[in-house]
Amino acid sequence: MTPDQTDAELLTAIAAQEKTLVFQRFTLETAWTLGTALRDAALARGAPVAIDISLRERPLFHAALPGAGPDNADWVRRKRNTVLTLGTSTLAVGLKLKASGETLEQRYGLSPRDHAAHGGGFPLILAGLGCIGAITVSGLPQVEDHALVVEVLERVLGGNSAT
Repeated sequence: MTPDQTDAELLTAIAAQEKTLVFQRFTLETAWTLGTALRDAALARGAPVAIDISLRERPLFHAALPGAGPDNADWVRRKRNTVLTLGTSTLAVGLKLKASGETLEQRYGLSPRDHAAHGGGFPLILAGLGCIGAITVSGLPQVEDHALVVEVLERVLGGNSAT
């Protein structure tokens, strides 16, 4: 993802990411590996983020780095809710809403109090099942939140989408 991409190009890139960044299996150890890799990458950048990896009803990993505050935890919660409800990345949702001129509430009936369409929420996709959870980062500009998640997913999955 580059800063000069159009919204349509970003949507195409996100669709490709969601198609390829798929786990063949996902365990508690996988969640720990992914979470610590996200934490390490964020620390290396000095990024003041909150990080969350959750299944639908079960948190698996959560970290708040220096500079992250309570508002980041709430953004994580709202982004996670959007991913779990719609099964797609929050950046894609936000770009589609921008294009249509609609809000989450107008298009999907989702309250902005409990949902957010800002980048940083990405579906945890398991081959054969689809979206089983969410990987969420909050604290950077939305495209950077999304890019951090994707960069680490690509590294953890080893480029072959099999872990």
